[in-house]
Amino acid sequence: MNLESVFEWSASLTGVFAAIAVAMNAGSRVTGAGFVVFTISSVCWIVAALMQKETPLALQNGVLFIINCVGIYRYLIRPALSTPKGAPAE
Repeated sequence: MNLESVFEWSASLTGVFAAIAVAMNAGSRVTGAGFVVFTISSVCWIVAALMQKETPLALQNGVLFIINCVGIYRYLIRPALSTPKGAPAE
């Protein structure tokens, strides 16, 4: 298995796992974790696309990377910043 295939399979498998995590709607932490894994998937797709000179795929996943970072902020960072110390997080 070549390096490109490793990135492609990693991107595919992490993408499926992330989609399941987000679709479960099991709370902010699980959804936020899904966005973290989606971000890993996007990075893997960008690397694989650049290795194969597939600019459209790299560009698409660059945009998805930004969207996933917004999801991480919304579901993990913002709630952590607004939760008073000692109070249980969602």
